[in-house]
Amino acid sequence: MKAKFNNSVTLLPLQHDDREQFILDNQRAFKYGATEEFGLRDDHFEEDGEIISRATIEASIDGENAETYRVLLDGEKVGGAVISVKGGCGELELLFVNPEVHSKGIGYSAWCLIEQLHPEVTVWETNTPYFEKRNIHFYVNRCGFHIVEYFNNHHPDANDPESADEDSGGMFRFQKKIRNLKS
Repeated sequence: MKAKFNNSVTLLPLQHDDREQFILDNQRAFKYGATEEFGLRDDHFEEDGEIISRATIEASIDGENAETYRVLLDGEKVGGAVISVKGGCGELELLFVNPEVHSKGIGYSAWCLIEQLHPEVTVWETNTPYFEKRNIHFYVNRCGFHIVEYFNNHHPDANDPESADEDSGGMFRFQKKIRNLKS
């Protein structure tokens, strides 16, 4: 099933033969954000100079209830997303857009498509690192999420023992509640 938003941005389920490139594109997009913030001196990388590890991405793709999509612009792969949905709860595991097409509304269009694919979801959640100002702006000011928690060494995430590490800097947890207009 291919979903379309504004005649140019579409979502396409990830094909098996595109999995490796999806992982590499995701790592490149996240590394771009960290390098933009910290330069090459960054110590926030998970493994081998990557801000998000292959294992983290694969765990998202292979997770229970996971749906993985390529974001296309005029048929060209420019990003991707991984979501999981269980009943009325949705988790945005990953969303990325290639750096060379940032600020063109592609991420927002992709998010709108995701919401359209799952009208049953009444609460969406996601996380992003504290230093990803671009992501924080995107989720709060563009997509309508609210920051509901800040995980750090004083308030660790019970599901992520590394969040207690003083060097991690922390993660924001976001939530978006969808109002049912039919009520």
